[in-house]
Parts: sequence; C-alpha cells; structure tokens
Amino acid sequence: MTTIAADQAYEAMLEHHKRLCEELAERAGAVSGAVAAGQPYGTAVADLVAYLAEEVLPHAAAEEKTIYPAAARAGLAGTVGEMAAEHVTLAAAAARLAVVSDGTAAAGQSQQIAALFTAHAAKENGVLLPALLADVPADLPALLERMHAAAGPGPAHDHAPAPSAAGQAEDLQATVVSLLLQAAAALARAGDADRACKIAASAWAALRDARPDLAAKVTAALHGLARRAGESPDRTAGGGTPDGDGEEPDLDVRQVSHAQRHGLIFTAYRALAPGAGFVLVNDHDPRPLRYQFEAQYAGEYTWDYLEAGPDVWRVRIGRASA
Repeated sequence: MTTIAADQAYEAMLEHHKRLCEELAERAGAVSGAVAAGQPYGTAVADLVAYLAEEVLPHAAAEEKTIYPAAARAGLAGTVGEMAAEHVTLAAAAARLAVVSDGTAAAGQSQQIAALFTAHAAKENGVLLPALLADVPADLPALLERMHAAAGPGPAHDHAPAPSAAGQAEDLQATVVSLLLQAAAALARAGDADRACKIAASAWAALRDARPDLAAKVTAALHGLARRAGESPDRTAGGGTPDGDGEEPDLDVRQVSHAQRHGLIFTAYRALAPGAGFVLVNDHDPRPLRYQFEAQYAGEYTWDYLEAGPDVWRVRIGRASA
C-alpha cells in the first residue's frame, strides 16, 4: 500500500472538495438553463438529486465518521457541530428539490444547494483541514484513507459518528437512501427508468449486509421502478450463453413470501459451481432481481428467459464458467 504525506492528503481533500463543488455547480446550471429556455427540466433535476445522493451526501456521512471526530478532538467541537448541522440542511434541501414541481422553484433550489455546499466546503478547507494538518496525532493520510473506505459505493456505515453530531450520521444514511429512491423515481418519470433501476440496485448492493432494513425498502422500490423500465423482457444473458445441459433443477418461488424470495434465490446462486445453473420459476417478470444480480455479480452470472408469462416466468440463472 502506498503511503502519502500529510500535505498530500490535505491537497487531495481540497481537490475532492473542488471537484464536488464544480460538479454541483454544473448540474445546478443545467437545471437553471433548462428552466430559462422553457425546456423540460425533470431530467436535470433528477441528475442533480442523484449526484447529491450518490456522491455528496455519502461524502458528508463519511466525514462525520472520520475527520469530524478528529477535528473535535483537536479543539473544534463547536465548529464540527455546525458543520454536521449544515449536512442536515443540505440533505433537507436536496429532499425538497426531489419533489419540487415548479420550474422557477427548481432552479432557485438548485442554485441554493450549490451555494450552500460551496460555502460549506470553503469552511472545511479554511478551518477544519488546516487544523487537522497541524495536529500530528490526527494523522491526515490515515483519515483520508478511512474516509474513502467509509464513503465507498454507497451510504457510509463504518466507524462511530462524531460525538457532537449524535444521531445525525444515522439519520443522514437513511436520508441518502431516501434521496436515491427519489432521484430514481424522478429519472423514471423523465424517461430513464433503466438508469433509475441501476441506481436503486447499486444502493441495495451496498446496504444488503450492513442495513438489511434499508435494503428491503430499496428492493420494494425497485419493483415499482422495474415496471417502468419496459414491459418486454430483456432476453440477453447476463454473462454469456448458458452452459447447462437442460437437466438443471427448478427453483419455484411462487409459494414463497415476497420478502424471502430474493434471499433464497441468491443463496441458490452462491451455491452453484462454475457453469452450473438452475431455472427460476416465478409468477411475475423477475426484472428487479436482474438489476440486483447486475449490481452484485456483473460479469459472473448468466440470465436467459425460457418462458415470459403472462402467468409464469421461467429464467435460467447460471454461474459463468471460470
């Protein structure tokens, strides 16, 4: 593992804040530009909300679990409390944007969010990070590594939250999930249901072990989003052509409760040897499950429709050959 110096970690954090600010400003500008031109703005709003949910708020949650506790120990507990409160304000503003139905309001809310985060990042850059750089015990490179690990591909969940922000980190995690689903719904309404399903499936993959309660919420939403993704089943295989010999067992889940189906199917998949498979028998198109497979096992599975309704769906699910 490559070890970086404290000043390099400091510069990396500054650069990350700069990128987030620029990306937010660009997306807010797209909303304002569409509204000013009298063009549909729903996709631009959905893109901004998705960026907040996928990048900005997970970054904020990761900060609350890593650099904020260190800053509090360095004598900045009051400032840390203010910064954590600003995260909550940012999340609330994003939630309002996700459901706004007026173009002028959407443009104003988008610019407010971009300005709020820019001011917030400037305070971190000018107050928190210099204090951490000067505080040798804080170990800025280690904090940067932990923050990246906590942000990860979805809502952060490692490490304890900052004492000065008790309860807010957990609330922020749930807010991130809510925003992801709102962004996905907005994308679906704007005509990009496939991307909406992929966002939801990615959230599910990140949450399934750490927060099964939130993962179940995402799975329920994914079923609704998948119905918007198209009525015709995608008959392409997930990881190549099937390797089975046609004598593989059926996994009939029609009598299994909906809450248990996906877990049962994934358990059966993980037990497969390379090249083996089973035939899933279901009472509806298992399209939501397909998105979850793609989020969790991209390139490792095969997926082939054998029968596509209207009453019974049969899908061969296999583990790709090694």
